[in-house]
Amino acid sequence: MKRLLSLLLAIALMLPVFSGCSRKIDNSGYVATGNAILMEGQDPEDIMPEEEDHQELTLAYYPDRSLNPLFGSDYTNRVLMSLMYQGLFAVDNQKNATPILCASYRVSSNSKTWTFYLESDATFSDGSRVTAQDVIATYEKAKENDYYKNRFYHFTSIEASDDGGIVFYLDTPYQNLPLLLDIPIVKAADVEAEHPRGTGPYVFVEGAGGASLQRLSNWWCGNLKIPATDEYIPLVEVSSPSEVRDEFQFGDVSVVCTNPMSDSFAEYRCDYELWEIESGYFMYIGCNIYYSDFFEDGTLRTFLTYAIDRAALAEDAYNSLVDTVTLPCSPKESYYSTTLASKYEYDSMKFLQKLGSYRIPQKEKGGDQELRLLVNSADSARVRIARSIAETLTDLGLTCTTMEYSGTAYEAALKNLNYDIYLGMTRLSANMDLTEFFRPWGEMSWGSLANETLYDMVKNALQDSGNYYNLYKKLAEDGRIIPVMFGYYAVYAQRGLMPDLSPSRDNVFYYSLGKTMEGILLETVSE
Repeated sequence: MKRLLSLLLAIALMLPVFSGCSRKIDNSGYVATGNAILMEGQDPEDIMPEEEDHQELTLAYYPDRSLNPLFGSDYTNRVLMSLMYQGLFAVDNQKNATPILCASYRVSSNSKTWTFYLESDATFSDGSRVTAQDVIATYEKAKENDYYKNRFYHFTSIEASDDGGIVFYLDTPYQNLPLLLDIPIVKAADVEAEHPRGTGPYVFVEGAGGASLQRLSNWWCGNLKIPATDEYIPLVEVSSPSEVRDEFQFGDVSVVCTNPMSDSFAEYRCDYELWEIESGYFMYIGCNIYYSDFFEDGTLRTFLTYAIDRAALAEDAYNSLVDTVTLPCSPKESYYSTTLASKYEYDSMKFLQKLGSYRIPQKEKGGDQELRLLVNSADSARVRIARSIAETLTDLGLTCTTMEYSGTAYEAALKNLNYDIYLGMTRLSANMDLTEFFRPWGEMSWGSLANETLYDMVKNALQDSGNYYNLYKKLAEDGRIIPVMFGYYAVYAQRGLMPDLSPSRDNVFYYSLGKTMEGILLETVSE
C-alpha cells in the first residue's frame, strides 16, 4: 500500500500546479501545531495512519561516509549516531543539558574546574563497563575533528581523578560547560574504528539483506522509552541529498535531517512533519580592518550593516530556509535581543546618509577605489549572496566587486589579506562562543579582527550568559564582523510516525533519563 501511495504522490507532483512557477514551497495552507504542521482546519486524529497500513521506521545512510561520531560529520549519518551513542550529557532543543552517562558532578566556585562521575552500570554494546579512560580517549580524538574542535578553545586539560572521575580544567570560567559535553563516548580501543562500540540502544549490523540498526536486548538503560521503538530499523543506502529526498518522498525512508545552507540541499515537496533546529552555521562579513584603505578610520564598518538586505539574500540563496540576523547568535537563543537586533537591520536611507560623510579611498590616478569582497566560489549560494551584496553596495554609491576564488587560491587570499571584506561561514558551538574571532591569533581572526576588549567580553559572556547583551551591543557598534544569517537543520518525518520525536541540534532522537543538573550536583568546591 505504501508503494502505491508513493506512486500516486509522484503522479500528483507531475500535474500542473496553479500557484505560480516559484521554486519556493507554498506552506500558506498550513498552520503550526507544536512542532508539527497540520493542514488548516484539520484535526490531528484525521491524519493518523490507518491501522492496517503499518509504518515502520526506516532511515537513510551513506555507506561511503563514516559512522564514527568522532570524525564523521555527515548530518544524515548522524541521525543513526543519535541511536548508537550517548554522551556525558544530552542537549535538548531548548539548550538544556540533561545527564546521560554522567551520574554526578562537582564544580569549583570559580567554574574553572569540573569533575564528572560516570553511571556505575553504564556499558558499551559488548557489555564492557564505561571508564574514565574511554571518556578521555574520546575527547582527545574529538579535538582533531573540525566538527568538535571549536568546543575546546578554553580547555587546558582533561584528566582522570583518583576517585574515578573525569576532571575538566579550563582557563576561563564556564557557566554552561555541560552544553559542550554531549560528544558521543566510544570505547577507547575503538576511537579509530569505522563502527566503534557505543552505549546507545542500537548497534549497526550488516547482513545479506543489507545494513540495519538492531535494538540491544541488554541495553544498560533497560526498557527506557525513547522516540525509536522498533527492534529492527532497516537502512537505505543513498549517495546524494536528492536521493535522500526521493527516498523520503517516494520510498521507505521515514525520518531525515537536512541542512538548508548546504550547497547541495534538495527541497522537499510532500506531506510531512517538520522541526527546525538551530544548527550553529553562521554567515557573516569580516572586515580587513588594518590592511584595507577602506577601514583606516574605522568608520565604514560601523554602518556597512545598513546596506545588507538580509531578507532578500536569504530568499534568493536559500528560499528563506534560514534565519536572518544582525547579531552573531541564533535568534532562537534566549539572549538574542530582538530590540537590539532591530537597530542594525537593512536601511538604505541610513546607509546613504552615513556614506555621505565618509571619504571613499581614491585610486592613485584618481577616482574611487573598488571595495573588494572575497568569497569562496566552491559554494554557489555564497557566490550569489556575494554578488548581490556587491551589486547593492554599488547601486548605493560604494563601488564593490567580488573576488571569487576556491581551494588554495581562496585560502591564500584570506591568509595574505588580499581583500577588503570577505563573506565567511563557520559553525558556532552550542554556547555561541566567539573566542576564535577575537582572541590573539584566533583561528577566525582574519584581517586582524582580534581585540582585547571584545575577547574579555566574550569570556564574561561564557561565565554568565547575562553578559551576551553587552557583548553584542559592543560588537554591533564596532562592526568588525557583520552578521548576515544563521542556519538550522530541518528534520522531516512521515506524518504520524514519530509522535514522541523532539530533535535537537546534534541529537535527532533526543531522549532523557529523567535526571537533572540540579539533582546530580554533589557540591560546589571552593577554589
